[in-house]
Amino acid sequence: MGTLESETVVVTGASRGLGASMAVRFAREGANVVLTARSVDELEEVADRAGGETLVVPADVTDEAAVAGVVSAAREAYGPVTGLVNNAGIGQLSMGGELRPLHEVDVADLRRILEVNVVGVHLLSAAVVPDMCEAGRGNVVNVSSGLGRRASTGWGPYVASKWALEGLTRTQAMELEAEGVNVNAIDPGGRVETGFWDHLPAAERREILDPDVMDEAVTRLLAQGPDGVTGESLTAEEWERRLA
Repeated sequence: MGTLESETVVVTGASRGLGASMAVRFAREGANVVLTARSVDELEEVADRAGGETLVVPADVTDEAAVAGVVSAAREAYGPVTGLVNNAGIGQLSMGGELRPLHEVDVADLRRILEVNVVGVHLLSAAVVPDMCEAGRGNVVNVSSGLGRRASTGWGPYVASKWALEGLTRTQAMELEAEGVNVNAIDPGGRVETGFWDHLPAAERREILDPDVMDEAVTRLLAQGPDGVTGESLTAEEWERRLA
């Protein structure tokens, strides 16, 4: 297993939660870390906490021109991107809404969730994969969910987005395997301390995982060489065992 020393990694949704925790870890592992999300102030706070080599590039992952700007800034600062963590994601609860059966879901909410959780992943991946193919190496890690493998009442739009993400992951892995580029998905393995769960009572919140739950597993995934594991979707714990 390699290291992240001098790797250039883009992390979306890096302003808080899982994304912020991973970005800090990657910087401390020696990577050049490009942090992107919509909130520049929060991104800068994460960069300050990380130390190391970081670059803050605010962007909306659904904006194709903004995504191109993130990748262009990364190349200008550090050279080609070698790692991508598609972490940005939203759901009804994080949007300030509530869980609803599908026939009651606002179409605008459905579209926004699919735009961020699926189209955003496509835009970032499409922007960095050509450089990875040219280099003959690279790692794309898509942050999925247990709801990418099962259904749950009230969560229709989010479930649909994560099932789509699982399919995109496996398809792109097949397409890029011969190019030396690994594409995998990771599920935290439970509820994580994010805005999704602010509505839960205190008793249930005790079961929520810390935001660093995926740090070790994703670090190992990004350190893989061209012959690494690809096309898999596992929980953080399962990935740690797989890549031990």
